[in-house]
Amino acid sequence: MNSKQAHITLSVEQQQLINAELANHFKVIPLQEDAHEIVLYAEESNQKNANFLQELQLFLDKKIKLTYVDATLIQQALATYYRTGEETATHHNNSTDFLDELIHEAKQIRASDIHIEIFEEEARVRFRIDGLLIEKYKIETINYLELINKIKIRSNLDITEKRLPQDGRINFETFDIRVSILPTHYGEKVVMRLLGRDASHLDLNMLGMDTHELEIYRNAVKKTNGIILISGPTGSGKTTTLYATLKHLNHSKTNIVTVEDPIEYTLKGINQVQLKEDIGLTFTSALRSFLRQDPDIIMLGEIRDAQTAQMAIRASLTGHLVLSTIHTNSALGTISRLMDMGVPAFLIAETLNISIAQRLLRKLCTHCKEKVNLHNEDLPKYLRGDNTLSHQYVAKGCHECYYTGYKGRTAIYEMIPITSEISEIIKKEDLHKAHHHVDNTKSLSHTALQLFKNGITSLEEVYPILLKS
Repeated sequence: MNSKQAHITLSVEQQQLINAELANHFKVIPLQEDAHEIVLYAEESNQKNANFLQELQLFLDKKIKLTYVDATLIQQALATYYRTGEETATHHNNSTDFLDELIHEAKQIRASDIHIEIFEEEARVRFRIDGLLIEKYKIETINYLELINKIKIRSNLDITEKRLPQDGRINFETFDIRVSILPTHYGEKVVMRLLGRDASHLDLNMLGMDTHELEIYRNAVKKTNGIILISGPTGSGKTTTLYATLKHLNHSKTNIVTVEDPIEYTLKGINQVQLKEDIGLTFTSALRSFLRQDPDIIMLGEIRDAQTAQMAIRASLTGHLVLSTIHTNSALGTISRLMDMGVPAFLIAETLNISIAQRLLRKLCTHCKEKVNLHNEDLPKYLRGDNTLSHQYVAKGCHECYYTGYKGRTAIYEMIPITSEISEIIKKEDLHKAHHHVDNTKSLSHTALQLFKNGITSLEEVYPILLKS
């Protein structure tokens, strides 16, 4: 291999030749393996290290052949394919159990989900990191069933049931895992959602709202009754916003109760209930019980149906502050959704304090983002010709961002506080007029465009939102 080469590219099969701990400890990258030897890339500085090859052969118990390359190529490949997160590789779980290895690796590199799935000729494991799925491992199909059964046993599920979906939970000391198992054509697919218990980082000031948005939101949650609804697709940060709000409202003089599916963070001083639909503990039944618990604030994980919506409205009318999420595409769409659920317009107008829509966007890495010219044809039609859009910043990739070009995410918001004017418009069910009335509201597309113009994120990230403008 030419040491001047731009980067090392590995397939999933190559990545699996050695583990992340070994790769980071010796700073080596696997190239290929046969029955007799394994070929590894190593840093040029190790060429004169007599003990280096011996130690490697001792750990791998195999003949080693080394190809020496520039250290920067090794560093880049380690950051791309063998992330170890904030913890060092030496803290990696020592268990030989593949399931434990998966969970601890996902936790270290801050993956939100682990996807384990099987197809006709192969099975694979993917991690969701910053909202995107990345393939990490291939699994022999003959070993797949054993892995699934281990997951079922750990999450107290029925290993003999292979025809129906199952949901379970695995508890660790500092985090939990929600397990969802779905029967597919070639076998059962598993998705494991990692849920952190530490709520210390939840803060309204850290959610990404600007000063004006934060003031609007704080005013809405200061009210002692009414409904606060947050909308957006799965993974848009709605639950994080709700938890930060509860933490802000939580004090000794307030009785707060929640019903969630699942409980993602445990908050001291708040009474949290886990949804259990199989035994009849639904959002609606829990809400009925809550009203007999003398609550001040009620949080419902989600308004899914007309019955839950009606109960939430009733709770807000009887002097409770209700917080919940709902699946719509915009803040105004929440009002339409409630009407579609059969909630009378006058009740929506009387009880809704604020409607919020939010999304999460990946932020470009500040260490390596690159300024390039922006071509008109790359933009949505309605933005072409905007002379303020002559350049853009694009993802490049460096060690700081694991060569993804992105580091972290930020939330964007669209807020409609229900003023007396908007309330009257809602009562008349004139949502077309409401749309024009809230045109001055900072929309999701407006905020996304500003982030793009300021070089915070890329066109790739904001394009789907701009198209919906």
